[in-house]
Amino acid sequence: MSNPATERGRTFQRFSVGTNESLRFEPCEDSSPSPTGPEDGHNEDDVFRREGNETEMVSIRNQLQGKVAEMENFAGHLEEIFLTVEENFGRQEQNLEQHYNEVLQTLSQRYDDRASELEEEKKRKLESLYAQLLPCGQALDRSKDLIESAQEVHRSQDHRLFLKAAVPIIKRIEAFSREEVDLRLATSLEFNTPLADLSEVKTMMDSINVVPAPSAPVINPQTPNSASQTSLRVCWSLFSDDAVEFYELYYRPVLEDTPADGTSTPPVSRVKVKETHCTVTDLLPNAQYELWVTATNTTGISPASEKALYVTVPSPPVIRQRESSSCPEAALICWESGNTNPVDSYTVELTETGSDGTEGSATESIVAVPTCQCLIQLQAGRRYLVSVRAVNIGGSSDRSDVITVSTTGTFFQLLEDTAHPCLSISEDGFTLFYGDEELPMSAMALDDNTFTRSVAVLGNLIPVRGRHYWEVEVDDETEFRVGVAYEDTERNSYLGTNRTSWCMRHLRSPSRHKYEFLHNGWSPDLRITVHPLRIGLALDYERGTLSFFNADLEQHLHTFHCRFQTYVQPCFSLDNRGALTVHTGVAAPRHAFV
Repeated sequence: MSNPATERGRTFQRFSVGTNESLRFEPCEDSSPSPTGPEDGHNEDDVFRREGNETEMVSIRNQLQGKVAEMENFAGHLEEIFLTVEENFGRQEQNLEQHYNEVLQTLSQRYDDRASELEEEKKRKLESLYAQLLPCGQALDRSKDLIESAQEVHRSQDHRLFLKAAVPIIKRIEAFSREEVDLRLATSLEFNTPLADLSEVKTMMDSINVVPAPSAPVINPQTPNSASQTSLRVCWSLFSDDAVEFYELYYRPVLEDTPADGTSTPPVSRVKVKETHCTVTDLLPNAQYELWVTATNTTGISPASEKALYVTVPSPPVIRQRESSSCPEAALICWESGNTNPVDSYTVELTETGSDGTEGSATESIVAVPTCQCLIQLQAGRRYLVSVRAVNIGGSSDRSDVITVSTTGTFFQLLEDTAHPCLSISEDGFTLFYGDEELPMSAMALDDNTFTRSVAVLGNLIPVRGRHYWEVEVDDETEFRVGVAYEDTERNSYLGTNRTSWCMRHLRSPSRHKYEFLHNGWSPDLRITVHPLRIGLALDYERGTLSFFNADLEQHLHTFHCRFQTYVQPCFSLDNRGALTVHTGVAAPRHAFV
């Protein structure tokens, strides 16, 4: 605290005094306190242990049920993706088979057409050759006849007949020799090989190779535990048979106060990946991010997916030690979120420490705490390390700073927002001081929660209906009132003068010390001969008693009997200039609850 410190328009003087060491706290498990004390014949530790075990079993069961539901949802999602991939593969296979059959049919038709053309050309060539071969054969036949006739004439012995027959033969030979025979082939022996027109086949093949631009991907909602304080794991799907070369993931933080003209719109970042998932890093803790994705291939870019909101893991909470309290049976841990965006819940973790301060191996957790405070049932006479984690859908934050909780006695802090403006509180928060300077009423900053008549302050006693003990150190010159009061006790009256407060009052006169035990303005006629410098207060909800003791002498002074309808809070008041010191975390002596 600063010195002087200013709060709610009121000034508190701060000074250090030697007091008992205040407790330090850390987050721990949450469980509901028992509204009443333990039943007769049963040990309180056993009751709290059973209740704590039942609460832990319920929490574990709820966690398991949540995990089972998440796994079932994930399995259903995988099954949908599997069926979609299988359907897309079937359609693609059918398309390829259809294209393949069409290409084969076209090529087969081209082969049949070409074979028919070759057969026709062959027929024409053979007919032309036959037409040329026929006259050649006829000429050969005539030549043969002529040669045979000449040979017969030559073999004749009658010269007269030889000459008579030779003359016509010679004329025939002369006539035959004058005939010209065309010995050139009438047709080419080569076959024409025209280029095959495969343009249609090429078009069909190109149609197989043409890849359409992808359709828009579908970005998946954020899954639990998929983030850290500075990173997000994002997944998406492509529910089509389109080919994709790579994806581009776009993201930007979502700001609450963005001008309508868009002048302060955060820049868009981009990541290029080949898979359908990506981990984005270097992000802000507990921040919302807007994400969308596109798919790209050789043909083009798909439309963008619909935008999705993801959130990073929260920052660790900050435990409010001055608002935390404890008793031998339980502890109330209070903290601040420390995050701009709301979180889903909190987890309180506690570990018991040994007598030598070593940390135990077992850590208990109280999960799904909805608010920034948690009442934890503990075992008496132990020390615990407590911390808190903030949880959202992205995951759990790092744990807060660890505080120590002791269940040796009752520990509480003073509520400075209830203190009278003339009352100063020491830096450690346990010594009250009423100085010489009197502020005029006009200079006092008052509100509905501040004491206006009595220079008093309340303490934040833990709301557990068990046994509580604390002590107050005073001097013999200070006039004071110490006791308990309901939270809504009248702020414009003195403690003990109404039905909502019970207190021990010390009055100092020149001749003697006077003590009163006030409730609703009435006090029994009691005399105390030994002035108590250390007063013990024992509050027992089960019995409905508030007892006062001279702690140094272990002497009982007085007991109020009242069935407290609601929780009460410690109250302290100074009726003249002076100081008093509150001691908390003190183990209750045996005589306090006899």
